[in-house]
Amino acid sequence: MTVNHYLTEASNLLIEAAKGDLDQPVAATIETLVRVIGAGKPVLVCGNGGSAADAMHIAGELVGRYLLDRPAYKVISLGSDPAVTTAWSNDFGYESLFARQVEGLGERGGVLWCLSTSGNSENVVRAVDAAKNQGMTTIAFTGRGGGRLANSDILVAVPSPSTPRIQEVHTCLYHYVCEQVEHRLTG
Repeated sequence: MTVNHYLTEASNLLIEAAKGDLDQPVAATIETLVRVIGAGKPVLVCGNGGSAADAMHIAGELVGRYLLDRPAYKVISLGSDPAVTTAWSNDFGYESLFARQVEGLGERGGVLWCLSTSGNSENVVRAVDAAKNQGMTTIAFTGRGGGRLANSDILVAVPSPSTPRIQEVHTCLYHYVCEQVEHRLTG
């Protein structure tokens, strides 16, 4: 595959996603984050592998800054503390890691924002269950119809079976979300 073919394939999915049904769930994501961050409630973000890197990227943009100088937002990327991750996973299993962190760091009225290209990652699914039990709003960025995360309060499902393409669209979408949240809260 040439780089031109690769970029064309990626661009075609972005165009398809732009024509799809993402307006409403992305707008709901922005509205929810503006409300929750504005109220000083926590936003917890999680994912595995590349989606874990995306979770850390989102936290970096919202704690630090995306485009505007402003106060920090209360956003935490779960799984980014190696001591907690390895201690809990070694003793109790990786499947319950994010749920445990939601129990300790989550708060009624807060948000759990999950990224999973399949929507079926067991530790992410359990985190959503834990968040719902705490009265948190759940947001899932997935692909392939949402998988087991389709029952999240807000579902942003990229219409593709390709993990790399889904992640590329997720990056565009969460950059847009960060930009809009920052503009709405900063003015």
